[in-house]
Amino acid sequence: MSLLDRIGVDIGRRLAIEDAIEWAAKNDVRHIDIQLDTAANAITSFDDARCAKVRAALDKHGVHLALHTLSAVNVAEYSPYVGEGVEAYLRSYVDIFPKLGAQWIVVHAGYHFGSDKKMRMAAGKERLKRVCDHAEKKKALILLENLNKEPEDAEVHYLAHTVEEWQYYWDIASPAFKLSFTANHAHLVPEGIEGFVKALDFSRVGEVRLADCFRNGHEVHLPPGQGDLDFGTMFRLIEGKGFRGNYTNAFGTLDDMLVARHTLVAHAAAAGVRT
Repeated sequence: MSLLDRIGVDIGRRLAIEDAIEWAAKNDVRHIDIQLDTAANAITSFDDARCAKVRAALDKHGVHLALHTLSAVNVAEYSPYVGEGVEAYLRSYVDIFPKLGAQWIVVHAGYHFGSDKKMRMAAGKERLKRVCDHAEKKKALILLENLNKEPEDAEVHYLAHTVEEWQYYWDIASPAFKLSFTANHAHLVPEGIEGFVKALDFSRVGEVRLADCFRNGHEVHLPPGQGDLDFGTMFRLIEGKGFRGNYTNAFGTLDDMLVARHTLVAHAAAAGVRT
């Protein structure tokens, strides 16, 4: 498969899933990423009939679907009742996975408030283990994403934003558990993309997510060329580790992400990467 075909688009909640599939087919996009939290795509709006129609459309057009949970839902929640709700939320994504014929589900490690970091990491890891157990039964695949750093003086901080924090979860022993590597998040921390790539076993990476940003800066999702991320070097490092999976553009408008697929291939080719 060409590199262009491997670069998909994060639709998020911009389009109803049915319209997203048609948009992808029209624009020769082979992979889309959808969030099932709100409006026309709220997971509660999917009965068996709608799921069957979505799956038929995906098969007809040869489009692959990934699901993406909301990072605002705190997977590291430990409060009674609230934690149960978080788990039910994650399980609902797993339950709909086979009905839609999805490829994977991106999840997150949650967030902490400083003094409770260890407690939240432990709670989140145990929850992810249980969700992966459920995913095994449904033949679903869970991908844990490395998230972005927040400013040092922020009250809330995402977990798994450094290599060390992310590695805490890597020993979850489940065939339903892999990783989603967000390159631009790695660009925000001292170890950088090179440090993450060095630490990663890319046989465990299900996708690589892309946006531009500024080295050691703050969280922004910019089209390539509007930050200082060297995409050519990034492709050379990642492809050099044997990765042949999907990339997902996650920035700007749908048109921005569509045009950038070709821009990114050009960067990779200029860096000597086979495209």
